[in-house]
Amino acid sequence: MVKLTIDLIARGTSGYTKKKRDESMSQYLRRLTHLYLEDRNIDEVSDELSMCKNLSVLYLYDNQLNRIPMLHQNQNINMLYLQNNDICKIENLTPLSRLSKLYLGGNCITVLEGLDKLDNLQELHLENQRLPPGEKLLFDPRTIRSLSRSLQVINVSGNNLNSISDLECLIMIQQFHATDNQLMDMKELANIFGQWHRLWRLDLMGNPLCHKAKYRDRVIVMASHLEILDGKEISETSRQFLRNWHASKEVQKKKREEIYRKGNVGDFLDGNKELPPVKDPRNPKVPGYMMPGYMMKGLPRKQFDELLARTTTNMSEKPEPDRTTPVKARSGILRSKNAEDFADFKNSTTIASAPVRRRPVNMTFELTGNLDSTHHIKPDHLLGH
Repeated sequence: MVKLTIDLIARGTSGYTKKKRDESMSQYLRRLTHLYLEDRNIDEVSDELSMCKNLSVLYLYDNQLNRIPMLHQNQNINMLYLQNNDICKIENLTPLSRLSKLYLGGNCITVLEGLDKLDNLQELHLENQRLPPGEKLLFDPRTIRSLSRSLQVINVSGNNLNSISDLECLIMIQQFHATDNQLMDMKELANIFGQWHRLWRLDLMGNPLCHKAKYRDRVIVMASHLEILDGKEISETSRQFLRNWHASKEVQKKKREEIYRKGNVGDFLDGNKELPPVKDPRNPKVPGYMMPGYMMKGLPRKQFDELLARTTTNMSEKPEPDRTTPVKARSGILRSKNAEDFADFKNSTTIASAPVRRRPVNMTFELTGNLDSTHHIKPDHLLGH
């Protein structure tokens, strides 16, 4: 493990800020504005860093820090790079009133907090925190409200988020990165994007909602000023086309709602305010009803019941159709689908038959059609016997 020392600080400068011969170490450290201390296995920062009074950019990423160092004497820092360390809590940043960019990705932070005094913070990067299994990154409401006045870029990718509703108040957001999370609610996104009027770049790849139908089209319509979605630019032609498509759908929806509200359902039935009856071939006496597909979606139950009752009443008032006339087959057998056709046949004493012949004729008539039994006609009932 390595502790930050003056010698290490002196070796962490660029070639443009070499120490002069006649310059003391304290003067040299005071003159430094950028320190490149990344990937040095540093796990502790000493007080010598406080000698760099004019330090504005500090690179401390890819080290072994388990906490954010004390930077009370470095109030001019506006860019701080602390990603890929072992930091578990955001702290010791209150004195950095000029801080505009903060990089904390790849640490062990579970709660976004401790930034409520950073009024000038514009970029915050918290991607891919090493969270305990099953947990997600949490947001302190006070910190979020404070950042809403200045934050323009936020990266919360890979933090197992299933909702971003806590970030809705970040009305100054211009770039939002939330890839590889568990976001799936399109309605929530619509509400949030309705508040983010300055959003022009959005990255949501790797979320379940990306697999929903027309995902890209719907997001472009939600975020009216979006220029780049998931790394791909949005042309003005496609944006205008999708806006017109959405406006057309909204007009149709409002018209449909107005018709439902007034109860003029017949406008969807080509002027016929009754539901068209359709006979069921299995039971012709019971009328069926065909509901068009577009009427099934959203028709109030009460209106459907009223139309059904009105149509049933009209059907009951219509006269019953004539019964089918019995048909005589070549074999001489009378057949009919309705047993009522032969209700009076039992009392008949004479039946017309084939032409009279001298030789006795033994002729049998079988009556079918839902009768309880088969009736046979005796030969002596035939005319001319």
